[in-house]
Amino acid sequence: MPVNYRLLVLALGTFAIGTDSYVVAGILPAVAQSFDTSISAAAQMVSVYAASYALLTPVMATLTAGWSRRRVLIFGLAAFIASNVLTACAPSLLIALASRAIAGLGGATFSPTASAVAAALVAPQHRGRALGIVLAGLSAATALGAPLGTMIGSLGNWRATLWMVAALATLAGAGLLALVPETAKPPHTTLAQRLAPLAMPRVIVMLATTFIVMLGVFLVYTYISVVFKHATHGSGAALAVLISVWGIGATIGSLSAGRLADRFGNRTVLNSAVALLTTDFLLLPWTGTTFASAAIALAVWGVCGWGFVVCQQHRFVSMNSAWGPILLALNACAIYLGIAASAALGAVALDGLGARYLPVLGALLIAVGGVLAEAFQQLNRPATGGVSIRS
Repeated sequence: MPVNYRLLVLALGTFAIGTDSYVVAGILPAVAQSFDTSISAAAQMVSVYAASYALLTPVMATLTAGWSRRRVLIFGLAAFIASNVLTACAPSLLIALASRAIAGLGGATFSPTASAVAAALVAPQHRGRALGIVLAGLSAATALGAPLGTMIGSLGNWRATLWMVAALATLAGAGLLALVPETAKPPHTTLAQRLAPLAMPRVIVMLATTFIVMLGVFLVYTYISVVFKHATHGSGAALAVLISVWGIGATIGSLSAGRLADRFGNRTVLNSAVALLTTDFLLLPWTGTTFASAAIALAVWGVCGWGFVVCQQHRFVSMNSAWGPILLALNACAIYLGIAASAALGAVALDGLGARYLPVLGALLIAVGGVLAEAFQQLNRPATGGVSIRS
């Protein structure tokens, strides 16, 4: 497939949104100091964004079902840009939290539509690669966008990081207006139809697995600046490097997990990822104290954490159900609900456990997720009358 600049424009949009999702954790100390509040309070910016994204994804898909796809993309980016400008100018934490809710709305509107438009812009035999290009924007955000934003925040004011995100989204918007044409509207789906799979017990177990594991993972990531304070000695530049290592591991995990699942079976790869991730987190109180060992731990975390996400998506896709796209959307909601809950739970856990042992709680949650993943295997047996997923 030749280079398609329209897909690159969509990828730039997902890159901006992905950067916004992950960069706030790297600038929390500066945000807290600016608003004269605690890091735990400032971390609710992560919760509000993630909760807004999760809850509004099905709502916005329903409300904008009658719009042209191009209009939906433009609306999503416009809301996203405005929200980041508002965050950058926010005089108080309350205003910043409100702006993060609007950012979540913009992301929830743009990202799913960008994937749908990408598939519509190319021939059927190229749709997989088109989706890969757009989703690569999210992976690149973890490896490049988030550490770059953290670096910018450490060199100047944290608000400059949000201006950077707004600038990236503005560039994507300009490209969208210039290059991306209109595409056909998708079939209308009501909100009730989008939520119908929640009546299936095995779907609930799968979504609970995603939620619990993401809660454990982002319990640590949200407070990454304080968990790895000894390894970075409080240096924003050192933290940016560690986040970049995590992002590179995430990219490797994203690219390799699907192929491994095809070769060895989803169940084997998922269980291995969960086991390695649990062990990695249990060791973080000791491996997270020096820069070198922290970098290794973050690389393992990135590979296994994102490998888990791919395996979960693989399970949904393998159901061969007409609900496939809806199930993937629900899984995305579960991911962001886990991220939202992580900041609140982490705020409580920091007082009780302290930053050093926060990863231990994360490890326990990930292990519980592994148990739920095995419970799904029992519910997915052909004898239950459902469609079995290859494991």
